[in-house]
Amino acid sequence: MTSEELTPGSVRPGGRTARVREAVLQAAGDLLAERGFAHLDLAEVAARAEVGKTTAYRRWRTPTGLVIDLLVDMAEQSLPHADTGSLLGDLTANARLVAKTLTDTRQGRLFQAVISAATCDDTAATALHRFYDIRLTEWSPCVQAAITRGEVPEGTDARAVLSAVSAPLYYRLLASGDPIDDLAATTAAHAATSAAAAGLFVAAPR
Repeated sequence: MTSEELTPGSVRPGGRTARVREAVLQAAGDLLAERGFAHLDLAEVAARAEVGKTTAYRRWRTPTGLVIDLLVDMAEQSLPHADTGSLLGDLTANARLVAKTLTDTRQGRLFQAVISAATCDDTAATALHRFYDIRLTEWSPCVQAAITRGEVPEGTDARAVLSAVSAPLYYRLLASGDPIDDLAATTAAHAATSAAAAGLFVAAPR
């Protein structure tokens, strides 16, 4: 199977190819943040990245291919989960990390553009789901540790707890426009912790 037959973003390049990928993803992220997915153009990305247009089309093929590889890159660079010794401490660290990302001038707009792409393209949606699956898997040990410490009941669904932390912050980004500040982050963490301790996230038996 050739590299052209692989899903965009599935190749792990090295050397010059890695430098080209880094330059193109940087340019693509900048343009997404500036203009959104609807105006993402491979030729313009290649020009800004100072790489050949043919190279960009051969490797990424479409704007969606660029978005997919951006998500792969973000997942690769994401920070590991916290280990503060308490569920509240860990979820607060998680909420603050999400808030910092969403309020960053570039990253916040980039996530809006990526989510927009996922609403109209199944391949982009699959890539977005994969990205969040990686993040939820990375942070799930925080909830398992809380179960071991007796802070939350056995059977607590770690993914549901972590989603409850992030959901209010994404709602502010995508819907209400309310500030994503430290109060919003800590409130989301406290609410998720209290709900988990009360057993609201215990997975129902199949």
